[in-house]
Amino acid sequence: MFHGSICALITPFDKGKVDENSYEKFVNWQIEQGTDGLVPCGTTGESPTLSHSEHKRVVEMCISVSNGRVPVIAGTGSNSTDEAVMLTEHAKKAGADAALVVTPYYNKPTQEGLYLHYKAINDAVDLPIIIYNIPGRSIIDMSVETMARLAKLSNIAGVKDATNDVGRATLQKNAIGMDFIQLSGEDGTQIGFLAQGGVGCISVTANIAPKEMSEFHKAWRRGDLDGAQALNERLMPLHTNLFCESNPGPVKYGASLLGKCSADTRLPLGPLSDSSKQIIEESMRSAGLLN
Repeated sequence: MFHGSICALITPFDKGKVDENSYEKFVNWQIEQGTDGLVPCGTTGESPTLSHSEHKRVVEMCISVSNGRVPVIAGTGSNSTDEAVMLTEHAKKAGADAALVVTPYYNKPTQEGLYLHYKAINDAVDLPIIIYNIPGRSIIDMSVETMARLAKLSNIAGVKDATNDVGRATLQKNAIGMDFIQLSGEDGTQIGFLAQGGVGCISVTANIAPKEMSEFHKAWRRGDLDGAQALNERLMPLHTNLFCESNPGPVKYGASLLGKCSADTRLPLGPLSDSSKQIIEESMRSAGLLN
């Protein structure tokens, strides 16, 4: 059900508020361009700075606009287990197809704490859960052993792996099996992750190159490795430079160049420097996204 290019959606803002009109148009554009799935309110969607009411509204809009055309994996993670349960309950009620739950940041739970955190969400809400393992942001790294233990639970369906370790896909496949959904969380290393057992990518780049990312995954699935690699090489400067400053600042600026929304982020993320703006614009031109 979850495969290919899945966009980790930005959340557009206008004068400090969620720009609902731009967001709805953006979701439609993503689907029209071939995106295989959508993630509202992930960290690329600035979930840490959305109020609970905003968070719920953004998830509801994504589900409403997509209207079953592609699966929606709602971001519901938190470093508070009770809050993660509450957001996951809302995602279930709103009609999401799954929840993306990030490993609890700042708290630094042990592997046992991680297991108990996800088990509590699993037991509270009957909705497929994608574990989001991103040590670079949350400090902790879920071990293969803990993930295999969690995969035995009824609702733990897969992982968004942002460890940047492509070999992890094979280790996890060997430990858990083929039915466990492995999605890359790193655009720059996704081709290696796919080669070792991944089935898709929850992508930042897809925000501004949805058609190209969709074509990359279609080429990979049909065995056109040369075509997939050619697209990967074309997009690699974007994969890298969209992190020249903290995500999602660069990709929001890229979306603004396409006329999709403003480049505004919420504090503590500030405006991009002029040098970073130049890097993003040049990367988009080299990828053929700007005339």
